[in-house]
Amino acid sequence: MDHICHCVNGQMNTWVKKPLQINGTIGTLLHIIRNEGLLSMWSGLPPTLVMAIPATVTYFVTYEQLRVILHDKYIAQTGEVDQPIWIPLISSAVARTWAVTLVSPLELVRTKMQSKRLSYKELSIACRSLVESRGFFGFWMGWSPTILRDVPFSAVYWSSYEGLKRAAGQIPEPTLSFSFFAGAVAGTIAGTVTLPFDVVKTHRQIELGEANFAIRGRKMSTTKSLMMRIYNTEGIRGLFKGYVPRIVKVAPACAIMISTYEYGKSFFVRYNKRNSY
Repeated sequence: MDHICHCVNGQMNTWVKKPLQINGTIGTLLHIIRNEGLLSMWSGLPPTLVMAIPATVTYFVTYEQLRVILHDKYIAQTGEVDQPIWIPLISSAVARTWAVTLVSPLELVRTKMQSKRLSYKELSIACRSLVESRGFFGFWMGWSPTILRDVPFSAVYWSSYEGLKRAAGQIPEPTLSFSFFAGAVAGTIAGTVTLPFDVVKTHRQIELGEANFAIRGRKMSTTKSLMMRIYNTEGIRGLFKGYVPRIVKVAPACAIMISTYEYGKSFFVRYNKRNSY
């Protein structure tokens, strides 16, 4: 649900060709399944994983290392063991900025592959045209709306999650069930707050997918102009379109992510302690 893919093996899905008269998220899902089958819900998974795996590894390693460094310095300066809320906020914002910057070229390539039927040779030609017309940093087109969505999301998410852990007395090692529940709640909060930026990000993905990189001097819409265009045509409700499918995706994803993260972290801590003796 976090990618644009209207083609399977180079052929446009029939549910895209047909005019849709559907109301609601459930109706849309049922319509796609009836026309394309259940597996069509996972269209575009391979290129998504190619981008998601390095981004996730970079994000979590950077977050945890920075959090530990800041917490250790805080303890040394104040003598207080309790972690203040600003430590996960800053750590997550920096980690997400670094991860987004690192994989932004991959996301651009993925968007281009999913929006048009391109062979790898044609894709390499498109990339060369992009470098010739916009320079090497052209691969980072779309960076700003991604940052505006992902960095606030991470900051709100980790602050909410750590706050829930402290309020429930689940520090330092929360239970698996609590991590799952708190991760879903924190993901819902962060997803709601950052939904307008997700809408803008989706519009930018569509624009990048349709763009001809060989055209020199073509200006892409700025984040501000995209947001104002949506607001002027659809009002404030336009910036919160897709709330239900986003939360349906974000809440369980965050729950699985954080419970796996907490379990893996506690497992390796115990493993290292056991092998150190």
